[in-house]
Amino acid sequence: MTKFEAYRDAFPNAHLKRKDNGVLQVALHSNGGRLVFNGHTHEQFVDLFHAIGEDRDNRVVILTGTGEVFMDTIEAEGFDFFSPQGYDKILREGRKVLMNILDIEVPMITALNGPVLLHSEYALLTDIVIATPETVFQDKPHFDFGIVPGDSVNLLWPEVIGSIRGRYFILTRQKLDAQTAKDWGVVNEIVPADRLLPRAHEIADQIAVLPPLTSRYTRIALTQKLRRIIDEGVGYSLALEGISAADVARSMAAKN
Repeated sequence: MTKFEAYRDAFPNAHLKRKDNGVLQVALHSNGGRLVFNGHTHEQFVDLFHAIGEDRDNRVVILTGTGEVFMDTIEAEGFDFFSPQGYDKILREGRKVLMNILDIEVPMITALNGPVLLHSEYALLTDIVIATPETVFQDKPHFDFGIVPGDSVNLLWPEVIGSIRGRYFILTRQKLDAQTAKDWGVVNEIVPADRLLPRAHEIADQIAVLPPLTSRYTRIALTQKLRRIIDEGVGYSLALEGISAADVARSMAAKN
């Protein structure tokens, strides 16, 4: 079993702190501010969620961001979309990070502190989602880069908000405000920014008093369908994303 002290300070883009009752708060960040997602964080978060899942002393996990956004910025540094070996790494990490989130066998709460323009699947794989009024959802970077949204947003959004709505959301890069997201079942509660983390901890503390096996096995029971969806679909979806990335690379090379 992994011990908290062994990984608490191991991840430069995640600030971890845990209360005595086992409620673990994970705040994603870059240099103490809003997270800038890149190839290095893509790799790092695989190990982050694995370590959290291996620590049996965690009773509830709260996932949040830093500053005024949850995740809205991505940079190409550290990614290699344009070689077979580079995309093999992306595909492998893309599958593992999702399964490692699902392998966290305790209830998970996402506290969305602002816009979520990429990797909204992290929130959709948790059990409770709380947002601020400033939170908006969009899948922006895939089409910006000219590639297929195959990292599981294509699987999870139609599952959460319905097939027609989900496909529209992806294809049109629709922006969902917090209230619409709540009406459509993406968000459970909308609270002011200064109440976001206190409210997340209130819920987490209520769950943490359950017998450990009860809360753990409830998370497992509630996520079986999501596990099947990810296991059956994400490898193929990421492969399609890779093919589209190769086509983008070919087009870019032809212009040079």
